[in-house]
Amino acid sequence: MSRNVFSILSIVFLISAVCSAADRIEGIGPAGPIQRLHTDFAFTEGPAADSGGNLYFTDIPGNRIHKLDSKGQLTVFAEPSGHCNGLMVIGDTLVACEMDGRVKQFSLEDASETVLADKYDGKRFNAPNDLVVDRMGGVYFTDPRFRAPDPLPQGREAVYYRAADGNVTRLIEDRTAPNGVILSPDEKTLYVVPSMEKQMWAYTVDAPGKLSGGRVFCELKQAEGQTSSGGDGLTIDTRGNLYITSSLGLQIFSSEGKSLGIIAFPEQPANVTFGGREMKTLFVTARKSLYSVETEATGHVFPGK
Repeated sequence: MSRNVFSILSIVFLISAVCSAADRIEGIGPAGPIQRLHTDFAFTEGPAADSGGNLYFTDIPGNRIHKLDSKGQLTVFAEPSGHCNGLMVIGDTLVACEMDGRVKQFSLEDASETVLADKYDGKRFNAPNDLVVDRMGGVYFTDPRFRAPDPLPQGREAVYYRAADGNVTRLIEDRTAPNGVILSPDEKTLYVVPSMEKQMWAYTVDAPGKLSGGRVFCELKQAEGQTSSGGDGLTIDTRGNLYITSSLGLQIFSSEGKSLGIIAFPEQPANVTFGGREMKTLFVTARKSLYSVETEATGHVFPGK
């Protein structure tokens, strides 16, 4: 047996073992094996799906955005990307957090860029990380420390809201390394996932860009030897269940904050989204690779504007 064949069989065995070891979660899955779709990237992040079954994701150190089309063909969508991280497809645009200090959008037709926000209070952002777009066209985004200049241009880590008219407001500034962010399906709750706290947070949305009632939503299970390891990215299904990437894998919580289980992957996941034509496929960016797994759950589609 050749070394290459042996390596391929080892990878298949590893992925199958991980999948079989994962406890099936009622109504969620997994409904099939974990598949490694592509690998040998520098660090994958920001998966975002469109209605046509295409997937976009970033390779941050590689400074590019990739596109995996509905037929499985992988191409480069944008290069250089400005070290983009979190992405979301809204209509015919791809909204992106650029870690070089901006929030922007790309045309899906020709990848042309439009800057949505590049500063607050006259200073550049630290390094926008992740985002979610509400039905009014406003963008909630996190701005932590990762890949930011030192000292931090904003002097603090925060969560911001960029309204459809371009006005930017700072909403949250008391979390340590706010990273993932997402809205509930009814858009009445904003979830914020810090990377250096084990508690995940929920805020009441009183109106677009207006928050109140910050509370601990859930607490992540910790790997052995860790005490305050947080989450990275997250996604949500139509029933409001949250899928949070962590050092242990994909930790899944009900809309009430009850732990439902963990789906482990061969590499530590950084971010996750639902995609595919039926929105029943979880796409997971994990270090040097892109994975997928079928589910029984259906991902929520954000309408944007």
